[in-house]
Amino acid sequence: MLILGFFFLLRPGEYAYTTNPDATPFRLQDVHLRRHAVRLPHLTCSFHELESANFLCLEFTTQKNGVRGEVIGLGMSGNPAFCPVRAAIRRVQHLRLHNASPTTPLYAYFSRSWNALTTTVLTQELRRSVTIVGTAVGLQPDDISIRSLRASGAMALLCANIDPDRIRLLGRWRSDEMLRYLHVQAYPVVAHLATAMLQHGHFQLIPNFR
Repeated sequence: MLILGFFFLLRPGEYAYTTNPDATPFRLQDVHLRRHAVRLPHLTCSFHELESANFLCLEFTTQKNGVRGEVIGLGMSGNPAFCPVRAAIRRVQHLRLHNASPTTPLYAYFSRSWNALTTTVLTQELRRSVTIVGTAVGLQPDDISIRSLRASGAMALLCANIDPDRIRLLGRWRSDEMLRYLHVQAYPVVAHLATAMLQHGHFQLIPNFR
């Protein structure tokens, strides 16, 4: 679920259990898996067929700022573990293995009984990781929470020089609210700005007189 939250720039209530009454989590039936142009019947096809999927779509039903019926998709990341398509396949397989209904939230998991991944648990997982690797990247555990994934995904796209309008579309931002998720101190964003300013700082003004 952390992987899906990162790649799809999701809000916590869309991929984790929260007591917020306005939360609208994605369900098993909101997943669409494709193999190229062919949509796989993920609720009934074999697990072998599921493994052949290379494109994932999430359908927005009642999610905040989502257009009802809108489908947003992503391809494979190239990393066998940290990949939105592979993560969704694992979720679908687990839910189907335990006879989950189509309306079961994606964050549900079965361990003797049905349980839910909560925002608290996922925040704890993130902070445990930061405890291990955070010093190398200038982070402390308390610096992040599950809400950080939305900003992290947006920053990853910005650092990859993806057009801000495309980032806004993926994150379903309807205004410049997206800008408050971005961090100007990110090294890839600012590393070449001084050079660019010198290269493009030579210009002449068009005379404003006849």
